[in-house]
Amino acid sequence: MEERASLGRLARQLEEIVGELRGLPVEVERLENSEEVRLRITELARTSRELRAMQPVGATDTGRAEQRNRREVLDSLERGMTMRTIVHASVLDDPRKAARLRELHAAGDQHRVVDEPIQQMLVFDRAVAFVRITPVHGSPGALLIRQQSMISILIALFEQTWARAREVTDPVPKLSPREREVLALIAEGRSNGAVARALSISEAAVGKHVAGVFTKLDLPATDDVNRRVLAVLAYVRGAVR
Repeated sequence: MEERASLGRLARQLEEIVGELRGLPVEVERLENSEEVRLRITELARTSRELRAMQPVGATDTGRAEQRNRREVLDSLERGMTMRTIVHASVLDDPRKAARLRELHAAGDQHRVVDEPIQQMLVFDRAVAFVRITPVHGSPGALLIRQQSMISILIALFEQTWARAREVTDPVPKLSPREREVLALIAEGRSNGAVARALSISEAAVGKHVAGVFTKLDLPATDDVNRRVLAVLAYVRGAVR
C-alpha cells in the first residue's frame, strides 16, 4: 500500500515539474516528427550501455520495420547493453507480440509485466529520456529530456513499477473453482450481494472469496487503484485461471 501511494506521489511530482518547466529554456527538446524520434532513439541505442523502458502496448511495427527494430535490439544486447522493459499484460494477448517479447527476453532484454495502465517511456544511461508529448498510444512526437531532476523522477517511477511487476515467465495465478465463479459474476458488474444471491451463498462468503482473489493476484489495498477492476481485467485477459 505504501509503495503504491509513493508511486502516485512520484507521478504527481513529475506532472508538477513538467508544468513548472513549460516555456522555460531547460534541457527538454520537443520532437514533433515520429520518424525523427525513431532516428534519435536508434542513435542513442548504438552508444548507450543501459536502457529502461515502459511499453504499454508492445511493438507496433510490422513487416520490415518490425524486423529492423528486432535486429537493432538484438545488436544492442550483443554489444553489451543492459535492458529492462516493463510491458502491460495486454501485450501477452497478441500471440505475435508475446512471441517477440519472449524471444527478446531470452536474448537478455529482461521483461516484467503489470496489469495497471502505464505510459511509454525510454531512459538511456540515466542521462536521456523519451516520453510521449501526449500520453496516448499512437500520438506523434516525443519529449527528449536531459533535465536531470526529471530523469531522476522517471527512473524512480520505473524502479518502483519494476519492483511490483511480475516476471514474464511467472506462472499464471490459479483460482479455485468458486473464486472463478465469483470473479466471473463480478466481471458482469454484480455487487457482492448480487453474487451471493446468484450462488446461494452468504455475502460474507463472497467477501472471503474476493479477498482470496486479491491475495492470489497480489493486489494490496490502496486508495490509488480499484482492486475489483484490476481483478476483472486479469480475468478477462486470461491472466488467471
